[in-house]
Amino acid sequence: MRIALAQINPVIGALTRNTEKVKEYYRRAAAGGADLVVFTELSISGYPPKDLLFYESFLDRERALITGKLLPLTLESGPGILIGASHRLDNKLYNAALRLEKGEIKSVHLKTLLPNFDVFDEERYFTRCMDREVEMIGTLPSAVTICEDIWNDSDFFSAPVYDTDPLESLFALEASLLLNLSASPYHLGKQKLREKMLPFLARKYNTAIIYLNQVGGNDELIFDGSSLIYNQYGDLIYRAAAFDEELIFVETEDLYRPATDVAAPTRDDIGTVINALLLGTKDYVTKTGFKKVALGLSGGIDSAVVAALAAEALGPQNVLGIMMPSPYSSGHSLEDALTLADNLGIEHRTINIDKPFRVFIDLLNEGQGPLLDVAEENLQARIRGNILMHISNREGYLALATGNKSELSVGYSTLYGDMTGGLAVIADVPKTMVYELANHLNVIHNRAIIPERTISKAPSAELRPGQKDQDSLPPYHILDPILELYIEEKLSSSEIIAKGFHKETVKKVIRMVDQSEFKRRQAAPGLRITTSSLGAGRRMPLARGYEE
Repeated sequence: MRIALAQINPVIGALTRNTEKVKEYYRRAAAGGADLVVFTELSISGYPPKDLLFYESFLDRERALITGKLLPLTLESGPGILIGASHRLDNKLYNAALRLEKGEIKSVHLKTLLPNFDVFDEERYFTRCMDREVEMIGTLPSAVTICEDIWNDSDFFSAPVYDTDPLESLFALEASLLLNLSASPYHLGKQKLREKMLPFLARKYNTAIIYLNQVGGNDELIFDGSSLIYNQYGDLIYRAAAFDEELIFVETEDLYRPATDVAAPTRDDIGTVINALLLGTKDYVTKTGFKKVALGLSGGIDSAVVAALAAEALGPQNVLGIMMPSPYSSGHSLEDALTLADNLGIEHRTINIDKPFRVFIDLLNEGQGPLLDVAEENLQARIRGNILMHISNREGYLALATGNKSELSVGYSTLYGDMTGGLAVIADVPKTMVYELANHLNVIHNRAIIPERTISKAPSAELRPGQKDQDSLPPYHILDPILELYIEEKLSSSEIIAKGFHKETVKKVIRMVDQSEFKRRQAAPGLRITTSSLGAGRRMPLARGYEE
């Protein structure tokens, strides 16, 4: 039996467009001799559709497209379809996999495990189904599962999240093929985890595994694709493209014989992070209807990395860099920004903010001149934010914010200033990793597209004379590990101190993180590349008490 796997990039809510994509891949699969064409979780709506699922009209339209456009494809000799979709039953909504064959919905498989943590909120929309059955696909008794249903093995995970494991029930029914329809978002290390867990399951249950994952950027989430096929011995016999669409064919006979060519282990490193950010940027811009982006170029490393990523993701002709020097901007920063723009081939403009800054100083300081306080530092950032948004409004650019995770974590950023924008590309990238990105981008291009001085000089916001980031923050090589322990590993101050960090430094950092929550609530969406971003998955109260 020949199975085709369609690793597609749907647009959330674009039901007709997504259906046309499904039809396109179906026709290609049929032309390639497929007997069954498999699509990803919630293929028609795109994942995650969020509160669109509360609209009956949305659900009705999805079902009408399945019955009116997809079922007819399977009439007569057309291959069957296995596709992820919502499914209503007894006034409840389920996350389902539908088997379409010969013009009918032959079977329905309902998701059991509904993730309800971090960026996931499936219990808000779907009902958990405990009933499971094996489906005959050709001559193979098959366990059809949806994403999270395979992520709760008590032998693999030391602390399973759920009180049940759907695979135990399915393989008690003597399934010999595991099919998983996924929309599993990327974070650094996720693919390595998949490539440890899936062969473990294959060997445990003596089963072949077909794992099909969605690809594409949807809001903050980036789906990497990277679909996987394992034979019953746990050998990886195919890994699909990362961060790109692909149509894959597999002969089921190959799943039950020793592999002749085992795929090499995955690379999930700084290069993968770059590819994730490129896809996330491109899809966010295009799926929101924009064609070009604008950002402030300061001569610093953060804006340099964002500009380089944007130029590669969208094409340099679609990127505008705006240099907005103030009285405290150094000459070398402007030079570095110009060099970067020329290296990237992007359009650039210089708009000096001296005049508006001095007007504000005269107005707000009542003729006293500059006071060199934080309010005046923020004033410069807010003038720049206004200029950026003016150009965005007038000329149709999506404004990109350039702040990194370290700065956003501790509030070392200006609300309505440098936080201004429609997308924060590196908002989940720690500062130390920003330097890794810069160096790797230069290696990829085999030249210093990001000027060496931008990378080597001490980071500074340049909002007052001689300012350096370390005047206000611990060095980033100390700050970032503390932030990772607090934000991602959820450790307390005492637990972090016990790992050898200076007590007062830890308490200062945690205090800054906690007191900056209100800023992050108003920040632009940021692309997620770590296990705990500061975006939709973080749900901290704003008005709260603080206890040591």
